[in-house]
Amino acid sequence: MNERALQAVVDQPTLADRVAAGEYPEWVRRHWESFSDGVTGERDGTPFPCHFGTESVRNGEPLYTVVPSLTDPDALLGLRDALLEYLDVYRERDGRASFVTFWKPTGESFSEADYHEALWHVLNVLHVHDPEPWPEDIPTETDHPEWEFCFGGEALFPTCRAPFYDEHDRYSRHCPVGLEVTFQPRALFEGITADTEAGQHAREVIQDRIEDYDGQCPHADLGDWGVEGDREWVQYLFREDESQAPDECPVTFTRDHPKATAGVDPVVGNRATSPADSDD
Repeated sequence: MNERALQAVVDQPTLADRVAAGEYPEWVRRHWESFSDGVTGERDGTPFPCHFGTESVRNGEPLYTVVPSLTDPDALLGLRDALLEYLDVYRERDGRASFVTFWKPTGESFSEADYHEALWHVLNVLHVHDPEPWPEDIPTETDHPEWEFCFGGEALFPTCRAPFYDEHDRYSRHCPVGLEVTFQPRALFEGITADTEAGQHAREVIQDRIEDYDGQCPHADLGDWGVEGDREWVQYLFREDESQAPDECPVTFTRDHPKATAGVDPVVGNRATSPADSDD
């Protein structure tokens, strides 16, 4: 961890120091400033809705990586390796150490539909190249209240911020730079899930803050894992324009394992050692 390669897994102090020293491309600096200011700051006197996320960033707990492409196979396999490294160490860290990924900007022509497609392409690549089998206790059917994305043998909640969200009406999900995905293992939610008193209280507080912070009611798709009627996949990247969002999950998840192996799968077999750095 904390190697100097672009897609290395780094802790928050290291990320901040390298950004300040100009060791990352400019877009990484903008990502970091947008993320840290948004999560730890206030909007019209209201703090960021998720208290747990705010405290985690203030305490320097998350781990980070930066990804130079939403589509390049080497970049996506680099994300796979970084996510596996994170899953191997996060339990040893203090607090709620989520995994924050900053993605290289795509340009102004990228639509909401493009971001939905890109996210599910990323998750599909991770699924296909997962070295671990799908957990036995998690269903693979996305239209099930107990489905959630799994990778490396763990259930994860990836939540996104993106440029297409309105900075005035959905500010908690707005990132002016590019896609930002925070992976949170289910283990980080122990004791604060919907079936606990603490979890119910946390949800009420978060929803009240969302209304004040965003200036509108919480998104209709916001729900809780395991609650009948709620679905997990629609919460990863909230839809703003229904005509640009998928009506059903674009990816099919299976227990077949392994799905891709070196020497058989062309992406794995032709992988370069690391993606090229870029200052764009």
